[in-house]
Amino acid sequence: MHSEPGIREQIVEIGRRLYANKFIAARDGNISARLGEFLYFTPTGMCKGFLKTEDIVKTDLGGKKDVYAVVHAHPPHATGYAVAGMALDKALLPEVILTMGRIPLAEYSTPTTEEVARAIRDLVPYHDALLLSNHGAVAYGEDLESAYFKMETLEHFALISIVAKILGRERVLSEDAVKRLYATQGRSEYQGGTSETRTLRTSGCPIPAEALESPSEETLTLTKSELFQVIDEIVSRVRRQS
Repeated sequence: MHSEPGIREQIVEIGRRLYANKFIAARDGNISARLGEFLYFTPTGMCKGFLKTEDIVKTDLGGKKDVYAVVHAHPPHATGYAVAGMALDKALLPEVILTMGRIPLAEYSTPTTEEVARAIRDLVPYHDALLLSNHGAVAYGEDLESAYFKMETLEHFALISIVAKILGRERVLSEDAVKRLYATQGRSEYQGGTSETRTLRTSGCPIPAEALESPSEETLTLTKSELFQVIDEIVSRVRRQS
């Protein structure tokens, strides 16, 4: 969409998708895109699922060259991770490893203030999407379509990760498996985001199984009755000490 009417129509369409997929509720979220020296973005205080093209706000960028398409939303599963203070940074799904890499958690910042920019400034060049602590998620790309699809992938990945946890285990891929996965694409690491940072994407690679293991810790498995015995013993000791 390389025209003003096209940009406005696409922002309206992305807003409808976000609302229909329950990635936003009420007046949540925002969408923005650059065209030439102008930035087009959704207004505050309006539901993004019912916007009209004339509702889209236009402003002068003032010469900035690093602004492109951004989608900010509160998809429930991904935002659950953000509220729990957990990143989506493990090497779990090949498709996510190749298309999104690591999805880090930015420090908490007061929404709608300059704190947000400071919190994500050092992360944006090396990642294609971020979780915002106790807030939501943001995805960005070369155009609105790619930014939206990254948000969709992020939420889908969060849901799958939660299901794996409920089932009792996340099977994280090994470093060798991740390397072989990248090799199928003719590369040695994750290469997404802006062209200026593609050679520095190591920090964007998801965490393999080896990096999560702690040799000093052992896993202990107990039956239900054994667990109750341990709890009873702890309670008895506490009572004796009181």
